[in-house]
Amino acid sequence: MQKETRRNSAAGSAKPNPPRKLTRAEKKQIAEIIRQAKGDGKAHTAQQTIPYIQMYPDGICKVTERKYSKTVAFEDINYQLAQADDKTAIFENWCDFLNYFDASVSVQLSFINQGTQRGEAEKAVNIPAQEDAFNSIRTEYRDMLKNQLAKGNNGLVKAKYITFAIEADSLGAAKSRLARIETDVLNNFKLLGVAARPMTGYERLKMLHGIFHPEGGQFAFDFSWLAPSGLSTKDFIAPSSFRFGEGRYFRMGRKIGAVSFLEILAPELNDRILSDILDLETGVIVNLHIHSIDQTEAIKTIKRKITDLDKMKIEEQKKAVRSGYDMDIIPSDLATFGSEAKNLLQDLQSRNERMFLLTFLVVNMADTKRKLENDVFAAAGIAQKNNCALTRLDYQQEAGLMSSVPLGENLIPIQRGLTTSSTAIFIPFITQELFQTGAALYYGLNALSNNMILCDRKQLKNPNGLILGTPGSGKSFAAKREMTNAFLITDDDIIICDPEAEYFSLVQRLDGQVIRLSPTGKGIDGKPQYVNPMDINLNYSEDDSPLALKSDFILSLCELVIGGKEGLQPVDKTVIDRAVRNVYRPFLADPAPEKMPILGDLYDELLKQPEPEAARIAAALELYVSGSLNVFNHRTNVELSNRLVCFDIRQLGKQLKKLGMLIVQDQVWNRVTVNRAERKSTRYFMDEFHLLLKEEQTAAYSVEIWKRFPQMGRHTHSHYAERQSAPR
Repeated sequence: MQKETRRNSAAGSAKPNPPRKLTRAEKKQIAEIIRQAKGDGKAHTAQQTIPYIQMYPDGICKVTERKYSKTVAFEDINYQLAQADDKTAIFENWCDFLNYFDASVSVQLSFINQGTQRGEAEKAVNIPAQEDAFNSIRTEYRDMLKNQLAKGNNGLVKAKYITFAIEADSLGAAKSRLARIETDVLNNFKLLGVAARPMTGYERLKMLHGIFHPEGGQFAFDFSWLAPSGLSTKDFIAPSSFRFGEGRYFRMGRKIGAVSFLEILAPELNDRILSDILDLETGVIVNLHIHSIDQTEAIKTIKRKITDLDKMKIEEQKKAVRSGYDMDIIPSDLATFGSEAKNLLQDLQSRNERMFLLTFLVVNMADTKRKLENDVFAAAGIAQKNNCALTRLDYQQEAGLMSSVPLGENLIPIQRGLTTSSTAIFIPFITQELFQTGAALYYGLNALSNNMILCDRKQLKNPNGLILGTPGSGKSFAAKREMTNAFLITDDDIIICDPEAEYFSLVQRLDGQVIRLSPTGKGIDGKPQYVNPMDINLNYSEDDSPLALKSDFILSLCELVIGGKEGLQPVDKTVIDRAVRNVYRPFLADPAPEKMPILGDLYDELLKQPEPEAARIAAALELYVSGSLNVFNHRTNVELSNRLVCFDIRQLGKQLKKLGMLIVQDQVWNRVTVNRAERKSTRYFMDEFHLLLKEEQTAAYSVEIWKRFPQMGRHTHSHYAERQSAPR
């Protein structure tokens, strides 16, 4: 150590050697190294073409040294077919959404329509054969679904994104602000009723991979692969090649494409221009770059323009006086511009309008140049119809394409100044699509897009549903189609309450069971068929005691029997509840089938009660116990083991129809509770459901059952089909 210290000391006292002069060859060599390091400003690889620096796992993208962006994916809502008031509300909320972004935030709206393999859509409607007697029906139904699939453009996957970008000194500073903007964006979408979710880094890379590989291909990537491999995220998303040398076209892999921009020439725009472009049955990518101008600066700029126009007007008036003609005669354009500038200033100052700079880009891609030109011509026709022009970006195809990926970077300096309401006319909502896979059922075609509607209602928050419509509009047909579809592709039990005997042929063709309830008790084969309204099983309720819900049902039944405007009084309900508990006590102690009570047992128990109300209720029940309408005073003698059961109650007549519907509903609930224990789903179709909503107690019970069906777990599914005489 001492020697080293001394050496350092000696070295410190010595005079430093003068720097060696570089030779001309060395200077030339170093200059070449620096030039190569700096590059020529051009991309030499596909990876260098993609304009971002780094993608982080949380979804933040470092676009440039000071710009960071984040993307939110959002779904569509029904706008084009909405009522006028609803459309106005959506439009106003969208205007408020745009006004949220200040001048420090760049916004990019991206709409990506990409073709998928046709086989994927056909796979969703394919019904595989099974080992039963219904494969011929499956084949016929499958062919029908394929024909319907061909009518729409379900081969296109339509995605919508909003990307917002800010400038920050570091990732940490950008992260906190982007998180606040993301929260506000999600809240604004929630006000619009739009489902939205922030995208992770993996999801953004997968989206970019899909854009750069329009012919398809699997995206394989994990952030943990980067360090061991020495690769960057761009290596996993870049196409095989980019070619931009043709001026008006670009080539990406095996695809040829073209980028155009929309020249907004029309004084007024229609809110369908964007939706019409997106409705094209071709792969198209539409991007709107929106940048807000600071309100104070915008007002100052317009005031300066008005001053300049007034100055020009004065010059024209002076020229008119010198020339000897009327000074009010000035160029028409000057008068028009002055009036428009003043109206614009008024909008900004008093009508909650802001100024935005908009760049509207359209990317078309195809396999051949001829197909590409046809696609561009179709998009240009839509622009022309709206008094606009779709103009090709000559020798700016690379900048145009890279501005059309959802990164928040606009490399095209072609902008149009618009107010909030003018910008919002490019509303990003058309119609909500529903195309689920798995055990999804067919529900028809979307009225606007003509795409198939496939839905697995078990996946929805509430699987219940109503079929509404005027007479002759096809409500029964829709119910039959859904029954058939569910029968062919699921193992669910299907139960039908049929007040008009409309479903007999369908049930018979599917080897189902038809239970015909009539005042005489005779079924289809002439043998007696009875259903006991007092049936109960130990799983009747998810509560500890099954009697609470059963008592609620019998109260509803007694209300139908007694009738009247006021229904059951509190004392009546107390008496009935006491009698019900007494009647079921022996059965619950020893649940043997022969001990199951019947309506006559309830009648006898009511007669034993001391209250006069009990005698009145028993007198009302007498018609259904020992009178001519005693069809429901028997133990159940029909086997309900078939997975497709139809209760035909047409012959019950006016007096018994409502009672029959209520009793069938209770039988269905018994079946549901049994299926729940077996983890099996149940689908219940009830025609003329509105009849049970006329009396207060029966309506309350029906609504309670309606609510309890989904609560029985994800393995239970209910469906009420209502046939109305008028859509009230």
